[in-house]
Amino acid sequence: MEGIGNTMQKKAAELERMAEVLITGEQLRLRLHEEKVIKDRRHHLRTYPNCFVAKELIDWLIDHKEASDREIAIKLMQKLLDQSIIHHVCDEHKEFKDVKLFYRFRKDDGTFPLDNEAKVFMRGQRLFEKLMSTENTLVQTREEESVLFERTLVGCEFVDWLIQEGEASTREDAEQLCRRLLEHGIIQHVSNKHHFVDSNLLYQFRMNFRRRRRLLELLSERCRSIPESHDSPFCLRKQNTDSGNTSFLSVSPTKEIKIISAVRRSSMSSSCGSSGYYSSSPILSSSPPVLCNPKSVLKRHVNSEQLQSPGGPYMRRTFTIVGDAVGWGFVVRGSKPCHIQAVDPSGPAAAAGMKVCQFVVSVNGLNVLHLDYRTVSNLILTGPRTIVMEVMEEIDC
Repeated sequence: MEGIGNTMQKKAAELERMAEVLITGEQLRLRLHEEKVIKDRRHHLRTYPNCFVAKELIDWLIDHKEASDREIAIKLMQKLLDQSIIHHVCDEHKEFKDVKLFYRFRKDDGTFPLDNEAKVFMRGQRLFEKLMSTENTLVQTREEESVLFERTLVGCEFVDWLIQEGEASTREDAEQLCRRLLEHGIIQHVSNKHHFVDSNLLYQFRMNFRRRRRLLELLSERCRSIPESHDSPFCLRKQNTDSGNTSFLSVSPTKEIKIISAVRRSSMSSSCGSSGYYSSSPILSSSPPVLCNPKSVLKRHVNSEQLQSPGGPYMRRTFTIVGDAVGWGFVVRGSKPCHIQAVDPSGPAAAAGMKVCQFVVSVNGLNVLHLDYRTVSNLILTGPRTIVMEVMEEIDC
């Protein structure tokens, strides 16, 4: 079946947003258990197991830079309460309050509502963890329609594995399970052209369940709902939680400035950085983001053959970039080859020596000269936190 259809895509997007809330909430629950914020507490001669004090949790969120102030912290926890991730221990309060009230994660008292959507999501998460935690040859870099894709599963091999692991009793059951995973936005065909079929088509997990989510992502749903135009860059970074929102600015060769909403771990200087591509300008967190860099920073188009031509005016450089809580701090754009469109001067990429106008040759050993920026972005986002990138840089730049 060609194309999964607009209706299915919208449904998958909605379910993906729900899944992000569930993952973020679960990651927070585990952290709070580790740091003993969640524990058994007594009040009026009664013991309440596995709960936390609202006021103490807000203090913790601010101390750990998960929220800039108490108002934001309350909004974050209200989001979890509205989604039935947490609740007041006696279910007497429908609002999260900055007082000494006891709240608890529903997963800790067995009251989490397991509707059909949540069951499929949790099944997908369990399958992902099982695949990534065991040594197998199922997940590999493979080629489909002359394009290489990382971390792919062959449809029929995935069906074999599900039966072998006892996740399905027949091929028909396994195929139906995979179709539900696709419809819920957990897996996808590598180029999003087909539904799941027990065949040699390639599929990938859309969600990296192991990526650490930042709580502030819960308040930025509008950013994910904005459709990406063909010419818009894909920002390889996540939102941060430090106080003081700043705008991530970039300038085209004509010096025209466009803004994309972002927050770094520290405020940028009010003057332009050394690269001349960034400055700081406070904006409200509720302001809608605007796509940046409508025009390429490249002065002229360069193809892969020109880059690799012996004696050409390009030098090869290799960077090892370790992503932080925000991400990697750069933007890729273009196609065959793609290039570095913007670099956050306070991010890991800039610290490693990355600059605009460099052409991306390889990511973690995989040659990407023939790929577009969306595919390259996906390779990075679904790969390890530490990435090794090879680029070509014009000598006279």
